[in-house]
Amino acid sequence: VQLVESGGGLVQPGGSLRLSCAASGFIFRSYAMSWYRQAPGKERELVATINSAGGSTNYADSVKGRFTISRDNAKNTVYLQMKSLKPEDTAVYSCAASIRGLIPRGYWGQGTQVTVSS
Repeated sequence: VQLVESGGGLVQPGGSLRLSCAASGFIFRSYAMSWYRQAPGKERELVATINSAGGSTNYADSVKGRFTISRDNAKNTVYLQMKSLKPEDTAVYSCAASIRGLIPRGYWGQGTQVTVSS
């Protein structure tokens, strides 16, 4: 199993970024996918989740209306489009795969750093 995030970087407040998570080694279309983030000194936070078919999404209140999660099951990839970024969005963003609400051991990516700063 591999989950590889990309697309992080340094962006100014109000800017946008799109994160990608490329999956391999498991039946991607059977798993719900989520993005999590963890800022220094803070607990990991669930940011967004999309179901296996892509028809249902959920967001943390802190990102509703600014972030959009999507997936392409033909490409085994999940995305996180982030707009109107704020300094408090600074964190390491990781993707994870879950089935029946559980994330199996090893079904996490390594993470990509997002820094929002002027």
